[in-house]
Amino acid sequence: SIKMAKAVSTLGVKLVTAVTNAGSNVVKQGTPKIQTFWTYAKVELKPPTFGEMPQVQEGLNNLVKAARGGKWKQVTVKEAWLNTLIGAEIMFCFFIGEVIGRGSLVGYSIPGAVNYEAGI
Repeated sequence: SIKMAKAVSTLGVKLVTAVTNAGSNVVKQGTPKIQTFWTYAKVELKPPTFGEMPQVQEGLNNLVKAARGGKWKQVTVKEAWLNTLIGAEIMFCFFIGEVIGRGSLVGYSIPGAVNYEAGI
């Protein structure tokens, strides 16, 4: 019984030590990657300023011209696949934002709204 308690205690100490070491390794490995991510995120995820609006408008105009001119027919399979993945990423970000905004997976919670039973 004392041997068992000592073995459990030793196992507990080893487990805590292993988890602590794993956590510190994650921090050591992850810190430079997180710093790199934030460096790019500050630039790439920033909304356009008022000074950049003419560039945004020009980019949208070029996009419309390219679509009307049939440039989309000259896209390679690799570019089309990449564009599809980018579109899916935007769609998923939108859906995740909707779920976060609603506060649930299904439906909106509207205070004072009446729930009616559907009768057939």
